[in-house]
Amino acid sequence: MSPLTILFEDEHFVAIDKPAGMLVHPGRAPEDVEWIAMKRLRDQLGRKVYPAHRLDRPTSGVLLFALDKMSAGLAQQAFEKRQVVKTYHAIVPGRAPRQWICESPLRNSPEEELRPARTCFELLASTPEGRFSAEPELSLSLLKSTPMTGRFHQIRRHLLEAGFPIVGDFRYAEISRSHQLGEILGIGTRMLLQAKTLELTHPVTLEKLTIEAPADRDFIRCFPV
Repeated sequence: MSPLTILFEDEHFVAIDKPAGMLVHPGRAPEDVEWIAMKRLRDQLGRKVYPAHRLDRPTSGVLLFALDKMSAGLAQQAFEKRQVVKTYHAIVPGRAPRQWICESPLRNSPEEELRPARTCFELLASTPEGRFSAEPELSLSLLKSTPMTGRFHQIRRHLLEAGFPIVGDFRYAEISRSHQLGEILGIGTRMLLQAKTLELTHPVTLEKLTIEAPADRDFIRCFPV
């Protein structure tokens, strides 16, 4: 197994660039160590690691771990208190507006009450007409998404509501269309959502940190640098 890419490391924390398809920690169903970030990083560093937050399995990008329980608790408090600014990049089919805010409330299940949710969206780039020969009318938008709250699948659900389901989001987009776009774009069955940056005050040293994931190769397929 190739080593995980480390984006930041000190005596308290380590951040990695999580590949799409990798779990943060073991789930109920058995999985190979190769697909569990916590175990891979533990073996790579030769010490215990503690997740400071979560990313969905299909989401790639910045994932922060603590190297001791005290640091983990401090970091988790910062996330819970919304003291960490998280930005994501997403690719969606269609031409999205330049900017908009979605404030539709969300709930995890039909039994739960709706809870406030807010996401800010900004268009970063769009593809020219005729970019994809297999479907000349296809256009794509690259979006910056900043969730101001932390609801279940918030970005994915807010984009679906706006009529822009994320490319490869098999849960919220049409399955047949997801397969079709995967073939056209050469990305297979992955979802094009990346946790691009984390901005926070280091919970121990109080240093201002900005941790950024490198360009995702499947994003580059759609939007060459």
